[in-house]
Formats: sequence, structure tokens, C-alpha cells
Amino acid sequence: MAYAAVISLTYTIERLIKHSRVSIVPKPSTHLVLFLHDQLRALKAVLRKLDYSSSGGSIIDTKMVDALDVEIREAVRELEDVIESHVLNQFLSQSDENDDNETRSFIVDLQELKQDVDSFAQAVNKLKKAYIQEMINPLLKEKDDSLIPTGIDCFGDDESEMVGLSDQYMTIKNRITNKLSPSVRMAVSLRGMAGIGKTTIAKKLFLDPLISTRFDRRAFVTIGPKGQFEDVLLDILNQVNRGVDEKIVLMEGEGKLNGLKRMVQGRLTESRYFIVLDDVWVMELLYQLVDLFPDNNNGSKILLTTRLEQVAEIADEHCRYDIRFLDKRESWDLLRHKVFDEMPCPIELERAGKKIAENCEGLPLLIVTVAEFLSKAEKTREYWNMVANDKQNSVFVGAYDQMSKVLYPSYNYLPQHLKPCFLYMAVFPQNYKIPRSKLFNFWIVEGFLELACSPDYSANQFFESLVSCSLVLVHKWSGVMKTCSLRSSFWYLCNQEARKSKFFHGLKSLDDGLAEESLESQRRLCIRNNVLFSIKDVFDAMASVSMVRSLLCTGPYHKYPVPIYLGLKLLKILDALTIRLYEFPIEVLNQVQLTYLAITFNCKVPSSISKLWNLEYLIVNRHLSIVKSDDGNSSYLPTEIWDMKELKHLQVMGSNLPKPREGSCLPNLSTLLNFSARSCTKDVLERIPNLQKLGFRNEVAPDNNADQPMRFFDCVSDLRELKILKCVIVNPIFKNEVASPLFPLSIFSSNLYQLNLSGFGYPWEEMKKISSLPKLEVLNLRCYAFRGPKWEVDRREFPNLRFLLIEDTDLVHWTTEDDHCLKELVYMKMKHCYKLKEIPRKLGLSVQKIELIECNPLAEVFIDGGYSESSFIRE
Repeated sequence: MAYAAVISLTYTIERLIKHSRVSIVPKPSTHLVLFLHDQLRALKAVLRKLDYSSSGGSIIDTKMVDALDVEIREAVRELEDVIESHVLNQFLSQSDENDDNETRSFIVDLQELKQDVDSFAQAVNKLKKAYIQEMINPLLKEKDDSLIPTGIDCFGDDESEMVGLSDQYMTIKNRITNKLSPSVRMAVSLRGMAGIGKTTIAKKLFLDPLISTRFDRRAFVTIGPKGQFEDVLLDILNQVNRGVDEKIVLMEGEGKLNGLKRMVQGRLTESRYFIVLDDVWVMELLYQLVDLFPDNNNGSKILLTTRLEQVAEIADEHCRYDIRFLDKRESWDLLRHKVFDEMPCPIELERAGKKIAENCEGLPLLIVTVAEFLSKAEKTREYWNMVANDKQNSVFVGAYDQMSKVLYPSYNYLPQHLKPCFLYMAVFPQNYKIPRSKLFNFWIVEGFLELACSPDYSANQFFESLVSCSLVLVHKWSGVMKTCSLRSSFWYLCNQEARKSKFFHGLKSLDDGLAEESLESQRRLCIRNNVLFSIKDVFDAMASVSMVRSLLCTGPYHKYPVPIYLGLKLLKILDALTIRLYEFPIEVLNQVQLTYLAITFNCKVPSSISKLWNLEYLIVNRHLSIVKSDDGNSSYLPTEIWDMKELKHLQVMGSNLPKPREGSCLPNLSTLLNFSARSCTKDVLERIPNLQKLGFRNEVAPDNNADQPMRFFDCVSDLRELKILKCVIVNPIFKNEVASPLFPLSIFSSNLYQLNLSGFGYPWEEMKKISSLPKLEVLNLRCYAFRGPKWEVDRREFPNLRFLLIEDTDLVHWTTEDDHCLKELVYMKMKHCYKLKEIPRKLGLSVQKIELIECNPLAEVFIDGGYSESSFIRE
């Protein structure tokens, strides 16, 4: 993880250079910082060479490269500790001198560190040369056993009936054997995460009698991440030619390679062939092979399996198959088959067995591996219940360890810049659904992202890359990706790798908290059991971990206060939302490098919060979400919040924003959430010019007898950068008739991408003010956001709407002008619409999924008449 250390130090240096309240003086200090920045940039470029070597299929001495990686990492971290400690001391001394001035600037003098920087540059240059030498001198053949076979029979013996995924198997088989398909050569791809059964399906297809009799020549080649073109050609020839010309075998270099290529082409020309390329990683190698295979216009097929979306896309879209996870029934069938073969499962084990199968999360390789352990263990109800009730049981841990050889390449061959992002997902608890926005915020604050473009854009690109590598599960709500997670097998692998590289250390038990060797030199601590803070020995042990930058309390919510150790002087991230505090932790005010603070407590934030002048994220939750009733003056924030110019994200549940001082402005604030609408005045919002995401909660019901309607949306309409708006009336009370709303709708910014409304009770006629928004793609309407029996949509409305949610409404008839309305709609969900009798028979041609959950059955008549069964879900 040398690359992660380098980008962390680079991020630290760039923040010093660009910070509005930091001046680096005198000139020698500036030159030193720029020199160090150039050294880090060059070092980062060298470390990225590993990506190019891997993608080109080169074989390198991984043990030597890993050893160099550790040396570079430790050198970078040591210098980062020296620089940050020195800078912190200067910040604190100047704070003491100017304690009455909360908006002061700071002077940083780094001349004293010249010797440290020079020594670092000298040491790293030697390591760089050694690293480059390993990159440009690849091994002739791999010395160790790193070429791990990834194929495993997950479903049964070659001649037995497949257990699970039979539907996908038959679909793919029909695609391959269909005599009516075009006669041109066709590529078919199977994609999915490691252990999902791609190789097994490919093997079954290869051995299927219908396929073996249809094709004249067949070959099955497992390639892997380090497969070589020459070796693949030899493997193919040995299967389609029953031997290779000895003269060619004895040749070397280009002559041998050209001879092999001629032989492969010669044997496949005029034949109908079926070639399976299993476990493909490298695009260049794949293109070489596909270009070599002749198109005989006779229906020849190439079947490839891969974990990578980019590789799978060599097949036409209708020939790409994402292999799914097993459902609960299939999982149990497979586990039972592997443990008991043809014998029945004892009835007393069945309930626990089904739970064990479910805990394997639909991954065939995990099911097979767990079954192997169970087959060798005692088959008693007590033992199986013990396994079923704990995913950290020795059976599962043993299975994760055994699977690591198959899973590890998915991590090891990630590009350098994605590795820290992937490992970081495991700081959250096992099977936890991680909010995408929170994950992105952590990546940004940790400095993992490329700074050349927008952090949000980079975060999204990095995330999509991890998804395309079949590493991350995506969970959608209302058609939009809200959360993500890791399968347990990958979560375990990430924790093992993070511990080895001292990337982060998880603490769940007393032993974890007292393991001094594990805690030493850690950059990040994940507290997965908040009670550990209450144990004196653990609390004291944390005092020795002085270099921690991130303290992440990710355990279950703890409603009773526990003492958090906050003597971590270089702390940058404190996430303690799952620990209830009775008062603001004053100790954090000494951590002036803190950039992310998230805590739960019910009191006011003190004015001294402005001492945290590096703070970019401030999140304050309330215990049990109980907030003071909105009287127009309730604010948990001090006026000094307007002095915190670095703030990017401000989220304080149930609070008003304090009135700004003359000339105050928050130029970097892009997210403002959970505030009262009363405080979002024109004067306030004008001072947040770059706001992109706004959310407010209000306890005033729409039928409130206020003399004047609140013109909140008039103010919002002036926010030209706003892309996401979330507005909630908490616990609204409605009269029988549809009354004039307390918050009249206005004209929104034309850049608005997502709009969430809840509890407003607008008449459906007001929808015209929303439906004309040109960039609106996501619309969520909850809790009678709109009221009335009829809603009609014409073809000019919602030109780009893709996702629509309507939950809890008295709507009866929903109609459209014609079949061309909502032409871009992809996903629609309607929930608790008990009065609904009519919805459009036809929506846009792009509709992929419609969900009706606890709605009037009469509405289903319209759905059944206009949409395919596959796109319609009833609950």
C-alpha cells in the first residue's frame, strides 16, 4: 500500500499549499514543499508502472516488488509523521498567541525539516530504481505458485445434474447451439465475481453432448491474470491438433510465435469451432486471440469467462451474461447435495442447514467450501446451530481463508489508485449497507481521489470501476443507487490485507484492543464494539497509538455514553455517530487538523468550534432524533459557524442556521442537510453560492394557521448550482379538503437533478411547476406530497425523468395524454396507494421495472395489459 501512503502525503502537502489561511514562509520553505511535491509525483508515477506491467501480462517477481512496496510505504509514512507533527506544533503555538482571533491566518516554516526531506528523497530514489528494475526485467516464468486456478466445480460432478443456475445455463446453451442465429463467428461472455460459478458453467457447456457434437473442434483454455499468448496457443493446439510440430516447439522468439499462430489458424479454418477462454483478465491478450481466430461464417463460437466488465464487453450486448447469485432454495439444495450427496438430510439438521446456506450469501464457492468443512465435522443439531448463528464461526472463517487464493487476484490486480478505496469499504461492519454518499465523503477526506477533477466525479468513477470488477454489490432504492456492500468473503479478505499493510485495524474484542503490536503505527482504527472504550486497559492502550489519523466507530449504536479516547493529536477523521454523548467533546478542539467530525449529542455546538479551521464536514445527530419544536429561533449552531470557510458539508438535525454576520460567506459549502426551512432565507442562501445539495425538515404542518405562507421555495429558486433538493414536513396533519399549501411551490433551478418531497399536500395541478425541469431525472413523492384524486400528464412534461416513486397518496386516476409521455422513464415504484384504480397502460419505451407494493388490485389490470411480466413486480 505504498501508493496509498504517497497519495495521503501528497494530499497533506497540497492542502498546505492551497489553504486560504496558511502561508508557507520564508522562500526556502516554499521551495522545499514544491521539491517534495515533485518527488511524490514522480514516485506515484513509478508505482503506477505496476498497473501497466499487470495489464500487459508481464510476469514480475511479486515477492521482491511487495518487499520494495513495504519499504517505500514506511519511508513515506515516517516523513508524513514528521511533517504533520511539526506543522501541528506551529499551529498550536500560534493559536495560543492569538487566542482571541478566530479568523487568524497561520504561518508555516518548514526549514527545520530540510534534512528529513533530503534524506527521504535520497532513500526513495534508491527504492524507485530498484522498483523500476523489477518492472523492466520480468521473469521468464513465475517462480512461485501465484498462478492460482480459479475454476472449481460448484454444482456437481461433470456428469451430474447442475444444482442451481440451471435457468442461466439453458439460456446460454440455447444461445450457443441455436441454428437460426447468424452464421458469423460469435463471442459469448460470462461475467461475475470470483466463485460465482462462471468456470463451472463454461465447463458444463464444453462437455454438453449437444455442443460437443455440433462443433468440429473444441478447446478449453484457462488463462488467468498472467497468461501468456504463446502458452495459450500451445494449449489450443494440443486440443485441436493432438500435438504440435516439433520444429516449431524448438524455435525461439518471433519465429516460434508466428509458427504457432499459423498452425492455430490452419487448424481452425474451414472448421466449426468452439473455444472456451476461461478466466480472462488482459484485454490486449484477448484481442490478439479473437483477431487470430478465423471467421468461417459457419456459426463458430468463442465463450469467455471473466470478472471484468471491460473484458466481457468484447461480446455483443445480447451475448453478455452476468451470472447471478443463487437464491435461498438453490443455496440449500447445493449445500445439502455437497454434504449428503444423494442421501437425505436428517430432519433435525434441516432448519440450521438452511440458515447456514443462507449465510453463504448465494456464492457457490462459499457454499461448496462450507459444505466441505461440515462434511468432516459432527452432524449434530447443536453444532449446526452454532455454525448457523455466527458468521464468524470457525467454519466460515476457515472457508474464507481457503477461498482467499481464488479471491485474492481480484484485489491484487486492481489498479493502484483503486486498492485503498476498495479496502476502505471493509471499515464498515460485515454485510453493512454503506450509504454511497458517506463512502464518497470518506474517500474524499482521506485523499484517495485524483485532485485534477471534481472530487464527486472522481469518487463516482472510482466506484464504477470497482463495480465493473465484480467486487461491490449495489443496492438501489427507487431505481437510484443509495447503498453498497461487500460479500462476507471479500470483507474478510479486505480486513486481512488491511491488517497486514497497516491500512486499518478493526477492534471488536478485548484481545483486539490489547494487541499492542497490531495497534502500533496504525493509520486508522475501526471500533466495532463501542463498549471497548469503557475498558480501562483498552482506553490506555490507545494512548500509545499516537499516529492514528482516522477513528471510526462503526459498531452498533450505543445509547449509553462511553469515554472516547481523543488524545490522538494528528486525528483528521472522527466518526462517532454510533456513540451517544451528553455534551460536546471539548478535547477535539485541540485536534486542529480535524477535517471530518460526526457525533451524536443533544446540546448546542459551542462557539469554540471555529477553532477547527480545517474542518470540512460537520455532522451532528440527535439521540433518538428528538429535536426541539421549531419556534423559529431554535439553533444548535453558533454564529461562528460562518467563520469556518473550509466547510463543505454541514448536517445538524433539526436546527436553524444562525443569522450570518455582515460580510459572512461559506464559499465551499456544497451540502446543507436536516435544517429547518425557516432558517433558509434569501439572506442566508445568498451567502452559500455553491450549494449543490439541500435538505430541510420542518415540523409545521401544511394546514398550520400561519398568517403568511412561507416563501422557502422562492429562495431556493435562486440557487443556480443546486442539483439535489430534499424537503420533508415531519408528521403532517391534513384536513379533508386540499388546502392552500404553507410552502407554495416556485420555479426551481433548471440544473435540478433530483427532487424529494414529503408531507406537503400540494394539489396535483401544482406538478406543472416541477414537470418542466429539463434535467430532472429522479422524483420521489412520499407521504401525500401531492393530494387529490386525479393526475394527468402530457407529453411535454418530464422530458428526462428516469426514476419515479409515489408512496402514500390518495390518488385514484393517473392518466397520460398518449403513449409518448414519460418517454425516458426506466423505473417506477408505487407504494401504499390504496385508492389507485387507474395508471397509464403505456409509459416510455425505456421502462425496465415497475413495482406496485400494497396498492389497489384494480391498478394491476392496467399494468397487466401494457407491460411484460418480467418488468412488473407485485407485493
